Amino acid sequence: MRSIDEISQTNPEKPLLLEVDGKEYYRCPIHTHLIQVGENLSDLMRQYVQPYFQEGDVVYISEKIVSLCQRDIIPKDSLKISRMAKFLARFASTNDGAGIGVHNVYKMQVAIMLCGKPKILYAALAAGLGRLQGKRGVFYEIAGPEVAGLDGFYSTYFGDYKNFGILSPKEPDKAAAKVEQETGIHCCIADINDFGGNVLAVSPQAPMDKPLLQKLLKDNPAGNGKEMTPFVLMREKKA
Repeated sequence: MRSIDEISQTNPEKPLLLEVDGKEYYRCPIHTHLIQVGENLSDLMRQYVQPYFQEGDVVYISEKIVSLCQRDIIPKDSLKISRMAKFLARFASTNDGAGIGVHNVYKMQVAIMLCGKPKILYAALAAGLGRLQGKRGVFYEIAGPEVAGLDGFYSTYFGDYKNFGILSPKEPDKAAAKVEQETGIHCCIADINDFGGNVLAVSPQAPMDKPLLQKLLKDNPAGNGKEMTPFVLMREKKA
């Protein structure tokens, strides 16, 4: 077993140690290769996480990596962009703290497909009013987690991801349980970005519960750009 001290600090602006409820926890982002559609999630955990893992740890898995492994994607060339998507994308915020959003016309089109035109139109109008009041994230609060979790369709950092959108993973609870069963690694699956996020699932035997994991991940220790750290090992610091 390798020491967590060997994990390079790939996101140095975020603290390695975080105090939560009177205890300190390590949060160690783990660098990987650029993960492709259809890779095996348990194999990735064995390759990158198992050398550091010890009982008591919980490992964050980015929901986007789960989706890539599950092939939960939508090809760009399968989309027909509507006039509504083009119109609404022009007025969408480009600085919501959550990366590339629905100002990307392909993402807006998928949002319409997932939620329907009336809901997305209402979300866009509410978001416009919210911006006038200094509120951010209103569009995604109304549109829901499937739209908030949509990624891909751009190549700011990873050209391989520009030709498809990455949807939210199917049945994240089952995915987390399968990883734990096949590898023995306790894990959680979460949608985390610099705007906040949500823990979607925790494996059955994990020694940390969802509220604690939410606090440990709230500042996005994995980063939201070119870090390529889709796994974060979390461990309580012992006295």
